[in-house]
Amino acid sequence: MLIWPLPALLTWALAWGLFMGLQSAGLGPVAAFVFALLAASLAAWTGRTPWRRLFMLAGFPLSLLASGAAVAVPGWVWLLPLALLLALYPLGSWGDAPLFPTPENALDGLAQRAPLPDGAAVVDAGCGLGAGLIALRRQYPKAQIHGLEWSWPLALLCRLRCRFATVRRADIWAQDWSGYRMVYLFQRPESMPRAMEKAAAELAPGAWLASLEFEAAGFTPKARLETVQGKPVWLYQVPFKRR
Repeated sequence: MLIWPLPALLTWALAWGLFMGLQSAGLGPVAAFVFALLAASLAAWTGRTPWRRLFMLAGFPLSLLASGAAVAVPGWVWLLPLALLLALYPLGSWGDAPLFPTPENALDGLAQRAPLPDGAAVVDAGCGLGAGLIALRRQYPKAQIHGLEWSWPLALLCRLRCRFATVRRADIWAQDWSGYRMVYLFQRPESMPRAMEKAAAELAPGAWLASLEFEAAGFTPKARLETVQGKPVWLYQVPFKRR
């Protein structure tokens, strides 16, 4: 994990490098600005807090404006940073986790600890660009893999990347979880009480909630995996057992 503010500095450097490089290659300033801003937006998604994401996204256009290099960029283009931030990270989801992909081998052994019948429905609640869906499919090749993602650009890209899964643009907290045999989360510690309450109310007996990295305080896990150091998987089975 990079120490703050290094992620912001790298994001700004990336955007500036693209902006200058694309113009040197013959692209117009507006198009170069848009491509650089898109790259900064994707990088900003990884910020750990909403304010850091905003800081990472805003640095490039503000520094461009201050440098005087923005004279060739029309005024309407300056609305793009806000539009991109709201598209990638809608206001309703600012309390959820940013885009941190599931490490490639983090779910190894999951099917042995939490076996599921063929055809069972498994969902990655907050699937981002689909790393978790790919890992779940390796563990449960005969399952029905689903993904829920509130950001429509990420949902679209995930749908294109993970054609084996059913990916929907949806609020994970508003969706009914009752049809799933496993709900997989890579959220935030603050989200776990809400997730456990929802899972306990909606999941059928015997269904699983799997949480990468973050334990549900006050509950006894059925099992714990750690194939990637520092990224344990906590497994809880309905009915949950309180400590």
